[in-house]
Amino acid sequence: MAFLKFNKSELVNLSYSLKREIICANKTGAYCNTSIVTCNTRRYHGLLAVPVDSFGGEKHLLLSSLDESLVLNGKQFNLGIHCFGDIYEPRGHKYIIDFEADPVPKITYKVGGMVVVKTILLVPDSDQVLIRYDLTDAPAKVRLLLTPFLAFRDIHALTHENPAARTEGWEIPGGMAFCMYDGFPDLNLQFNTSKAEFKSTPCWYKGITYSDEYRRGYDCKEDLFVPGHFEVDMQEGSSIIFSAAVTQQASSGLRRKFDSLLAKSPKITSFHDQLSRQADLLIQKRNGRKKITAGFSWMYTGLLRETIMAAPGLTFYADGDVASFEEIIDNLIADESERLYRRTTQVEAPLRLAGALWQYIDFGADPARVWKKYGPVIKGILESYLPGRRAEVAMQPNGLLWAQLDHWALSWMNAYIDGNPVTERAGYQVETNAFWFHSICFAVDMETRFGDPEGAFVKEWTRIRDLVRQNFQPMFWNPEAGYLADYVDNGGQHMEVRPNMIYALLGEGFLVDPEVASSCLHIIDNELVTRRGIRTLSPRDVNYKGVYEGAQPDRDLAYHGGSTRVFLLSPYVEVSFAMKGGAFLNRAKWLVEGFYEDLPKHGVGAFSELYDGDPPHEPHGAISSALSTAALLRVDYFIHRYEEKENRR
Repeated sequence: MAFLKFNKSELVNLSYSLKREIICANKTGAYCNTSIVTCNTRRYHGLLAVPVDSFGGEKHLLLSSLDESLVLNGKQFNLGIHCFGDIYEPRGHKYIIDFEADPVPKITYKVGGMVVVKTILLVPDSDQVLIRYDLTDAPAKVRLLLTPFLAFRDIHALTHENPAARTEGWEIPGGMAFCMYDGFPDLNLQFNTSKAEFKSTPCWYKGITYSDEYRRGYDCKEDLFVPGHFEVDMQEGSSIIFSAAVTQQASSGLRRKFDSLLAKSPKITSFHDQLSRQADLLIQKRNGRKKITAGFSWMYTGLLRETIMAAPGLTFYADGDVASFEEIIDNLIADESERLYRRTTQVEAPLRLAGALWQYIDFGADPARVWKKYGPVIKGILESYLPGRRAEVAMQPNGLLWAQLDHWALSWMNAYIDGNPVTERAGYQVETNAFWFHSICFAVDMETRFGDPEGAFVKEWTRIRDLVRQNFQPMFWNPEAGYLADYVDNGGQHMEVRPNMIYALLGEGFLVDPEVASSCLHIIDNELVTRRGIRTLSPRDVNYKGVYEGAQPDRDLAYHGGSTRVFLLSPYVEVSFAMKGGAFLNRAKWLVEGFYEDLPKHGVGAFSELYDGDPPHEPHGAISSALSTAALLRVDYFIHRYEEKENRR
């Protein structure tokens, strides 16, 4: 029994099925992403998108789609589906009777007495997608027609008919190869049988429309090149393997390869299995370097903030993989020295590294070894925030960090409309100063225990730590409101109720008084917590936007103005367990159950970037988010740890 299934009445309803997406990814950075009825609704959708080293490793879409047709007794049934403006043609989704999502996507079609099962498998360690067609029922011999739609473009762009395109292909064993532009790899389309024939009928399909792009107000139409189609005969009980890859394959080995990979695909029996599987998809290792992809399909790989925040969850909280955690962090440090030590518009991001290392130690890493390896990095980061080091942020005489760069949003709340930040938050940011304090505490503690306890570093940074502790609460606490200001500028405290204050409640450094922490948590509980994460702004605020829909400006206003974030559950659950103990256990379970209920939505089997702040909290954003997946894995870890504590009583 599959872990995730859909029925025919759901699949044939396009308003339902087009909102559900298949997402497959592998270690090379390649991905396959489309709707569950294989109609592409985003420019990012396609059967094979791969990083191209000659273009800086950025992902490019090679094979957009593959239309299937079945010919029985001279009558042709088209299983494909495309959108052209307001028209869907052909409408092959009406033949779908079943869809399963695990261990790999499987779609079953029934038409004219024929039943064909299509299974899609992205090869784990190469830029290759395999598709198997099983003809399980047929009254007579059937001819299968496969029509490839070629894109050869950056995943963020759209393509159109142009004279520069090389539209001719060439024969290779078991199929044809194409390369439409210089710099791209060849796209090798092959079968496991030499009997597949290619019929050349080159043409451009114009005006293919991506409904999700249209709904968001983006350019939404493109032209795709179709070089012709393949034909191969099938009979009941037979199967055909189709391969699309950047390297030529041995046709005779395609069936064996498919069967072997399918047998090795991890079976999903629990929600933790699903979390761990998604975590694995979000970690790529290309050219020998392991990195985290922030989300599929349009988010980038190797981003500073997202990597630091997600690395613990996607590695050791997922399956105890501490080696991958260090490899990912080591690669990040090597790649991001400019942002870590000199300048960045993500002013709190470098300071998050200390928290990730603390989690690593809490999980069981040797603290002495961790500090010996990463201590110089943490020290360098802290020193970069001293006066005169960075243009965008610097420590003030009161020990706190002031962040300001005109027309830049210097925090994780970094949406822009027409080049202007929606939430600029210039001044003293509550979360940035909380991370500053926690980083200093971590460094002073580690250096005292495993370095030079009498040295200049400990003496100077102990002084700064105490200065921050002395001035943080007076700067941010508003006793009349009963919570911490989100930020403070020359005009005073800005009292929007946002989740950023949760970071001031973390740890054992006593950044705020216990009664202050309790009051802040009460506000967060009452105004920001939902069953789909933590709201980015209280519904009581006049600027609250509870639904993430509409054109880009509307969505940017909601992005940090009311929509929820799953990743905020991690600090919230940590604080709640610390303050409430085992009494919070059932509440923690309740908070994550809703995400499992949503697995058939948005990215099928994946965990979305954000949700509407208003019920019923529909998912939006990246269909598979590294931050969301990592946070849920850490929350799952907390839940099991407290369950064990309760069971020992």
